[in-house]
Amino acid sequence: MSEPKHSYVTGPDFPPALGPYSAAVTLGDLVFVSGQGAADPVTGELVAPDVESQTEQVFKNLEAILKAAGSDLKHILRCGVFLADMSEFKRMNAVYERMMDGHKPARTTVQAAALPMEGLRVEIDAIAYRIPSV
Repeated sequence: MSEPKHSYVTGPDFPPALGPYSAAVTLGDLVFVSGQGAADPVTGELVAPDVESQTEQVFKNLEAILKAAGSDLKHILRCGVFLADMSEFKRMNAVYERMMDGHKPARTTVQAAALPMEGLRVEIDAIAYRIPSV
């Protein structure tokens, strides 16, 4: 029996990884998306200092990665949310709910001691599945 093969998701519409990892990896129909921050894919800079704007950009980055992998936000099974300050939970959650448009994957939210970019307020990772071909 041959070993399953994974592949790396690449594309021009999302920020490159900040280290020696991939934006996402697929295995079969599953898509594992690394934690995404609020970097603009063109400039690499944070889009804004507030958690609401950053959460929206995080979802735009997630959506671009998932699209490149043959998936979308509606096919997310699980998210991990990392906040710089848990007092911003309600503000982040309002944007999360709007961006997910009624879709409610399993989720964990924690406060992180630090996030990998200066000024980053929120980071989100995800596990999704590819959209079945019809």
